[in-house]
Parts: sequence; structure tokens; C-alpha cells
Amino acid sequence: MAEHREFFSRRLHSLLGVIPIGIFLVQHLVVNHFAVYGEESFNKAAGFMAGLPFVLLLETFVIYLPILFHAVLGVYIVFVARNNPRNYGYFRNWMFYLQRITGIITLVFIAWHVWETRIQIGMGNVELNYSLMENILSNPFMFWFYIIGVISAVFHFSNGLWSFLVSWGITQSPKSQKIATYATVLVFLAVSYLGVRTLIQFAYGA
Repeated sequence: MAEHREFFSRRLHSLLGVIPIGIFLVQHLVVNHFAVYGEESFNKAAGFMAGLPFVLLLETFVIYLPILFHAVLGVYIVFVARNNPRNYGYFRNWMFYLQRITGIITLVFIAWHVWETRIQIGMGNVELNYSLMENILSNPFMFWFYIIGVISAVFHFSNGLWSFLVSWGITQSPKSQKIATYATVLVFLAVSYLGVRTLIQFAYGA
């Protein structure tokens, strides 16, 4: 019974990492990328997302609760998983190891990002606009903190997408798994570009 419960929990953990969390990550970075086209473009895009009907309800049940479940179970997996990248130095074992490391980094990053943006906005301390992120990222330490956080989050999603395809039986053959590896690397590079380019825009206006 316990084995079935753990099997179900890990399947749900994998699913939530892609749907809805992964989709939200990509959507969030795409919306933020409007900053590259100017302050007005970003403010319009961010304002549109903030003005969606039942936005608090959507954030709670589509974003925060799935992230909370995924994070709690993810931390448990980190502590019970056996990582042997030095003993078994093949590519997938290193990806398994990095998945756990980036999961912890991403958790810290998301907690801080939510605190200084969503929670501060909710408390009325700041407004949701271009200047909010511009002020945060003008600090060199915060800029590099965000760079590391965004890249870690994108890697965690991209590599998790590969694991999702395998664990759900979508890619079973070695050939299909190899193709999935190339595809998820492309996802990592493309989405990382969106995130990093946006951070550079906020920090340096270039």
C-alpha cells in the first residue's frame, strides 16, 4: 500500500512539474520578455495578466498549491535519492544529480521572488510595473541571484520534462529518449534566453 502511495505521489509530482508549473514558468518568462520592447509594453502585458478574472483563485490553485506540493515532495526526494555521479559518470546520472541541486536553488529563488514581488504588491508596498523589477535588478547581487535562479528553474523544468516523458511511458525506446534529450536541451536554451535577456533589459536597459 505504501509503495502504491509513493508511486502515485511521484507520478503526481512529475505531472505537476510540467502541468501547470512548467507551463506557468514559460508563460511568466514570455510575459516578462515584453520588457525588451519597452516599459510600456511590459506594463501592458503585466497589467493584462494581473487583471484576469479570478486571478487570486487561479494563482492559488494553479500556481501556489501545485508548487507547494511539488516543492515539499521534491525536498523529500532530494534527501532519499542516491546520487552517484562520480561512481557512474554517465550523462543521465549527472542530470539526475543536477535536477536535485537546481530544485533546491529554484525553491529558494521562488520563495524570495514571491516575497519581494507578489507579497509586497499584495501589501501595497510596491506596484506591479517595469520600475519594480528595474529597482530590484539594479543591485548587482540581486541581478546575479536572479540569473542563477532563472537558469536553475529553467533547467529543472527542462530536465524534469525529459523525466516526465520517460516516467509516463511516452518515450520508452533509447532512440526516443535520445530525441527527447535533444528536444529538452533546445527548450532549456530557448527559455533561458527569454529569461536572461529580460533580466539584462531590466538591469541595464539594453
